[in-house]
Amino acid sequence: MKLGMNDMCFACGRENPIGLKLSFGFDGDEYATTFRVRPEYQGWTGIVHGGLLATALDETMARLLWAKGFNAITARLEARFHQPVSVGEVVGIRARITRQRPPVVETTAEARLTDGTLVAEAKAVSMQT
Repeated sequence: MKLGMNDMCFACGRENPIGLKLSFGFDGDEYATTFRVRPEYQGWTGIVHGGLLATALDETMARLLWAKGFNAITARLEARFHQPVSVGEVVGIRARITRQRPPVVETTAEARLTDGTLVAEAKAVSMQT
């Protein structure tokens, strides 16, 4: 299966009116993005929905693989939340490749507030197609 990208991706698509519109770039060997938690991203009152934070972590890891030339999709995702993130806060996410055993690629990601506080982390196992 050959994967393709378009501007309607929920996480990174510029044309998706309800999407996160994440932008990415390399910082050394890590792939990074930031996003501000908007009111429409909340679950419990005033707190980002954990599923959206997990989506941002997953997308950062998946886009890292895409940028490195892997044609791979997430097969397993594990997220761990350390503390709530409030509406209005900015979250920075960084991802890295931790292991390669074709056709499997393993990645990790961390989400931190601007003061460096770790708010969530994730591990993914992706399968090359």
